[in-house]
Amino acid sequence: MANELPNGNGAGELAPSMSALIQYTKDFSFENPKAPRGLGQPQAQEGPQMSLQVNVSSSALGDNDYETVLQLEGKAEINGEMLFAFDLSYGGVFRLLNVPQEHVHPVLVIDCARLLFPFARQIIAEAVQNGGFPPFYVPPIDFAALFQQRMQELQGQPNVVQN
Repeated sequence: MANELPNGNGAGELAPSMSALIQYTKDFSFENPKAPRGLGQPQAQEGPQMSLQVNVSSSALGDNDYETVLQLEGKAEINGEMLFAFDLSYGGVFRLLNVPQEHVHPVLVIDCARLLFPFARQIIAEAVQNGGFPPFYVPPIDFAALFQQRMQELQGQPNVVQN
């Protein structure tokens, strides 16, 4: 049974849908350069300084199938020395049906990234903990705000071709 939405003339049209077909770790790196001597040493009172970079990319794989890759790169430093660093590319293949073309890119970089995020967050938390540190939980990310910010940046640049 297909999901149909009524349109103005009484005929139905198929509702947009998104299906996650597969998700996977595409690339992952964890660095713990001071181990073992850096583990268990007293830390500065203010705690480590954390930095995090987020990037979302997407590409078409077929007529209705797309890959979205969420990249999270971060590090923790204390007194200017790196405690740990990670770089994770976590991907998924999604099938979009009946999604208007102008909405495909936002769905991929907002909604698909939102679905991938909890799994990527867990991989990072476990890797940091397995590296001998308390788990680092990546804070929630507003992918819609990131998308809007990126679109504003692109509109502000002259001679930029947008897809």
